[in-house]
Amino acid sequence: METPETLLITLTGKDRPGVTSAIFTTLARTGVEVVDIEQIVLRRRLILGVLVTVPRSWEQLRDAVTATADELGMSVEVERGTGDNRTRPGGRAHVTVIGSPLRATDMAVVAGRIAESGANIDRIERMARYPVTAIELHVSGTSPAALRTVLATEASERGIDIAVQPADLLRRGMRLIVMDVDSTLVQGEVIEMLAAHAGCEAEVAEVTERAMRGEVDFEESLRARVALLAGVPATALDSVYENLELAPGARTMVRTLKRLGYRFAIVSGGFSQVTDRLAADLGIHYARANELEVVDGHLTGRVVGEVVDRAGKARALREFAADIGVPLDAVIAIGDGANDLDMLNAAGLGIAYNAKPMVRDAADTAVNVPYLDTILYLLGISREEIEAADAAAGIVTPAPPV
Repeated sequence: METPETLLITLTGKDRPGVTSAIFTTLARTGVEVVDIEQIVLRRRLILGVLVTVPRSWEQLRDAVTATADELGMSVEVERGTGDNRTRPGGRAHVTVIGSPLRATDMAVVAGRIAESGANIDRIERMARYPVTAIELHVSGTSPAALRTVLATEASERGIDIAVQPADLLRRGMRLIVMDVDSTLVQGEVIEMLAAHAGCEAEVAEVTERAMRGEVDFEESLRARVALLAGVPATALDSVYENLELAPGARTMVRTLKRLGYRFAIVSGGFSQVTDRLAADLGIHYARANELEVVDGHLTGRVVGEVVDRAGKARALREFAADIGVPLDAVIAIGDGANDLDMLNAAGLGIAYNAKPMVRDAADTAVNVPYLDTILYLLGISREEIEAADAAAGIVTPAPPV
């Protein structure tokens, strides 16, 4: 089959209403067919590329388009060639680069590593300007898994975040988000806040830190820490809940993704007396955590039932996914500690959020900025879309840093 001839028309200049309309009105008089269009605007400067079939007299089209561009005070190039854009090779991926700030040297290194891997950058777009800068690159020509390994090293060395995800339909479908609670959805550790009421906060914090690094067995450490809470009034749980601080951007992330039909779950090595209330407050669909035993209005220093540990978190994730009816590939898990590792590995996308080094190394990607709604940019949702949806609902999107 003979490859058809095409014309590539590239228009550049100051953007204003009516530019695209004027060009296509001119093209309409020649009877050409539109093959492809790309348009971007940077700092009010427009770049419009139009690929059309070649008319009987392409010189007349060139002259007409040039005259229109002159009237608009813009520059135009008309290049004759053959065919459409080449088909993008396999191995398509979305690469999201996040920095605060994001430097030109960072992008130079990322682009260089992509090129060295044999891949091509097909498109680049900005997802957010604040409170972080997030740029998404559409890449093709190499394995997303291989690219993730290469770019993870650069992210660590340069102090930026880079997420690599396969470009497939899963990104557009309904998904399940499973989150850890302490130091992920909320700031700080609930058990340490309770320990303050027992006068043993420092002792509990030291064991918690060792457990999160994976240095001690989680269940053993949990029971030892809970034992120190014996005798604390149950009303302390109310005080702790009222003083919880959500991670910046947590409410924005939850309400945005709920609009898109996402489901949410929280799975915690903490305590159901707190997490159940948190789930109700945020409209989260599932919650699982340990239950503190309460007798005569006081904590006994024991937990009731099976402990939700590292394996228990992954088990809960699988149960929630099965209940909703989504494959594990459509699950996103977010956590920061060693007891989140099985959960992160079970999910289609495991995100280490301001995590310990061993967790960052094991997860699919890491987010190291203190804004939980940054995860929206990994899903292809821009800050502008978030704010527009909030405005339509009568909500003022919190300004940075929330």
